[in-house]
Amino acid sequence: MNAIYFDHYGPADVLRYGEQPTPTPQADQILVRVHASSINPVDWKVRSGSLKLVTGLSFPKIPGRDVAGTVAAVGDNVTRFQPGDRVYGMPDGVGGANAEYAVLPAQAAAFIPEKLSFEEAAAVPLGALTALQALRDKGQLLSGDRVLINGAAGGVGTFAVQLAKALGAGEVTGVCGPHNAELVRSLGADRVLNHHEQDFTQDVSRYDIIFDAVAKSSYLASKPALRRNGRYVTTAPEPKDLAAGALVSVFSTKKMSMLLAANRGTDMALISAWLHSGTLRPVIDKTFPLAETAEAHRYSEAGRAAGKIVLTVDGEVVK
Repeated sequence: MNAIYFDHYGPADVLRYGEQPTPTPQADQILVRVHASSINPVDWKVRSGSLKLVTGLSFPKIPGRDVAGTVAAVGDNVTRFQPGDRVYGMPDGVGGANAEYAVLPAQAAAFIPEKLSFEEAAAVPLGALTALQALRDKGQLLSGDRVLINGAAGGVGTFAVQLAKALGAGEVTGVCGPHNAELVRSLGADRVLNHHEQDFTQDVSRYDIIFDAVAKSSYLASKPALRRNGRYVTTAPEPKDLAAGALVSVFSTKKMSMLLAANRGTDMALISAWLHSGTLRPVIDKTFPLAETAEAHRYSEAGRAAGKIVLTVDGEVVK
């Protein structure tokens, strides 16, 4: 199969497009013919080597966390899916999606809602799972809560704004650049702050939950903006911020937590239901063919994307 891969850590130039072995599904996995994938910040963090304590030194590596395609084969224990089914989800581990074929754990995969294209479906799994688990599980969002999403126009933030409303937030504030303000409002934000001009940490005792979807703030700086018993959730803080915040959080009514998205089939089913009903919609900024993944990485690293960056694997959009 053709795939994007790299055989050493480095800048986007280390990415190659070429032949790699087609994976074989294990008993509880499905093999997916990938029609679309996507780019997430974790992909270029893995590629650069900043996560090599987790990802190790074995090569080659195929990046990518989001898969949308059709089932090509199923493992011996799989009965829920059949060849030809339209499915989406995340591979286990930290990569494997940016290829013509990928394996998914059957228990964590889901059927693509009929109204979604493969491109749209590929924009969903990691971003939506991260947003849902950050707000519901770590943030323990309650009906009527005041919620702030930092990075509200990003791949996770666009889902977080919508999910905060779906989970019953009383007020959702989105933080983004001025050119994305209308997008964030269209997703359901009640207030939008221009991060160039307004500092949300100065909103003293306003928020029940602060979710930093882009890990650009810190718990200590954000703490004054939390109400009593408020919750600060982040995705990948700087180690020094994590250590200091965790220590202070222990002795405060305002708590800090960090999230790494779990690959859960029950959550994918819930997300699928929201997509089917129109409660949730993916936002796609730009699409690249798989062979141009290096350019897509550069675009993502520049921080310009509003929503998700999608890769088309077979060169066309297939409904």
